[in-house]
Amino acid sequence: MSKVLSAVAWPYTNGPRHIGHVAGFGVPSDVFSRYMRMAGHDVLMVSGTDEHGTPILVLAEKEGLTPQEITDKYNRVIATDLTDLGLSYDLFTRTTTANHYAVAQELFTGDWRNGYMIEQTTRGAISPSTGRTLPDRYIEGTCPICGYGEARGDQCDNCGNQLDATDLIDPRSKINGERPEFVETQHFFLDLPALADALREWLDEREATGLWRPNVIKFAKNLLEDVRPRAMTRDLDWGIPVPIEGWRDQPHKRFYVWFDAVVGYLSASIEWARRIGEPERWRDFWDATQDQPPRSYYFQGKDNITFHAQIWPAELLAYAGRGAHGGEPGEYGVLALPTEVVASEFMTMEGKQFSTSRGHVIYVRDVLDRYGADPLRYFICAAGPEHQDSDFTWAEFIQRNNSELVAGWGNLVNRTASMIAKSFGQIPVAGPLEPVDEALLAAVRGGFETVGRLIERQRFKQGIAEVMRIVGEANRYVAETEPFKLKGEDERERLGTVLHVLAQAVSDLNTMTAPFLPHGANRVHVVMGGQGELMPMPRLEEVTDLDNGRPYPIITGDYSATPRWEPRPVVVGTPIAKPTPVFTKFDPSVVDEEIERMRQDHTQPEGPPHPAVVAGAVVASEAAVTAEVAVTSEASEA
Repeated sequence: MSKVLSAVAWPYTNGPRHIGHVAGFGVPSDVFSRYMRMAGHDVLMVSGTDEHGTPILVLAEKEGLTPQEITDKYNRVIATDLTDLGLSYDLFTRTTTANHYAVAQELFTGDWRNGYMIEQTTRGAISPSTGRTLPDRYIEGTCPICGYGEARGDQCDNCGNQLDATDLIDPRSKINGERPEFVETQHFFLDLPALADALREWLDEREATGLWRPNVIKFAKNLLEDVRPRAMTRDLDWGIPVPIEGWRDQPHKRFYVWFDAVVGYLSASIEWARRIGEPERWRDFWDATQDQPPRSYYFQGKDNITFHAQIWPAELLAYAGRGAHGGEPGEYGVLALPTEVVASEFMTMEGKQFSTSRGHVIYVRDVLDRYGADPLRYFICAAGPEHQDSDFTWAEFIQRNNSELVAGWGNLVNRTASMIAKSFGQIPVAGPLEPVDEALLAAVRGGFETVGRLIERQRFKQGIAEVMRIVGEANRYVAETEPFKLKGEDERERLGTVLHVLAQAVSDLNTMTAPFLPHGANRVHVVMGGQGELMPMPRLEEVTDLDNGRPYPIITGDYSATPRWEPRPVVVGTPIAKPTPVFTKFDPSVVDEEIERMRQDHTQPEGPPHPAVVAGAVVASEAAVTAEVAVTSEASEA
């Protein structure tokens, strides 16, 4: 059994999440984490909302709230949506906790003490109309390397090169289009050149395993071709104070949001350990000096590779004193570097990038309310942006739900339970097995190894496709054995055998679908005579800050009852009642309705607020995100 850290990208609290976001970080991380628990590993799945940076100040001003109120509002919205989507976090917290402040400051201080945080004078971008600092990702211009016209102030998405905002040709603010002013300012920089050799050695080791997605390892190694110090502080007043003498009391110097956001994986682990009453337990998932070091998997979208395959490992290496300047580990010790950075590609919608500002967006809450979690999770697993960009269309969403989830898996469950209920009322005894019976049972048993191996390698599309292939074999078994024609008394033993085999196949296939479709797996479990939940589900829990008493919601859960990833013999005599459909078939007219709804949403005033906002402490209008985020991952402020 291994210790496995499932480190999930931190959603930024500048609005509710759309389906492209959860296709990048949410559903893939949950499928992996649920499977790894089923496979017997000790899993810690952590994340939270990322709440600092200039965009929060801009949005708070727009909505007439304080930065804390705006983050409280969207923290609750996001946590509610992710809970209802079934993401099985051990802890989903936030970056405005006192615990997170303390952990981030310790990491920064350790990096500084070892000589990897260096002071430099640089030119920072200022909005002429407001006097407010403009973060790198809020500045666009022409890339000086490839000529791409929409390069960001931190990197060019077209050629992949890292940039500074001052490098851009004709820079402009994404907030109001004005040309920024660049003024001299003092900041701390992470000395990436002094850590480049250690980063290269780590990436070479990771590449040798052959486990990383090719695009991710290639992008990560390319980052080392032009490595330079990177600013880790910003001129703003909403963020974590810099804990260094001469800086500590400066009200307008704060950590760069991406410095503290990635520290969240560690701070959330520490908060989790404190909340369960075992304050040192987090070390099981972080201590790199253990005889069996922990494994860690970081889930996000491809635009965040830089921060997870360079900045975060560099912070960890600096803290351990493993760069050119040497040094000693701080109080947290030598922390484990990522085992794998699992970055998904982008999801578009109806051929266009997601855009909240243009109304071209589908929010997670809307899909959950209208269609439920299963169809969305299934679509993401079967057609998501795993290794290449993918496109969400309402037509494909409805088609996959109706022809695969309903007509394939749902139909198998429904007719198996219906025939058992009608003919026996309980799972019957199996008589002698014929070759056709043995073939199906062997195919199902073999699926555990095949599908499990694919999920562990984050090959979710192949994994769910293999499950559905076996579902197809089970449906063909029904067509071949024709149990509905076995009506004579002399055929009753054979009927019992066929239905027992089908019950066994459905039970084991349900175990295989459970990481992908935990909600549906729980319903199938009940249909087949089970009690309670097969797959433990997360819960939204109201807590107070461990250090200052401020209230906020967390996502947590008890996943100790997670079933093992293995066949389990069905119990003869288990009562089976006439079932109701496990999944819902949608009328094809939904496609036109949804497209029309999107058109109207873009032209009409805002609708009612998210239910979590109404239930929470802050009730305000559900404003759109201030800056367009046309990506699937959790790109916050840079």
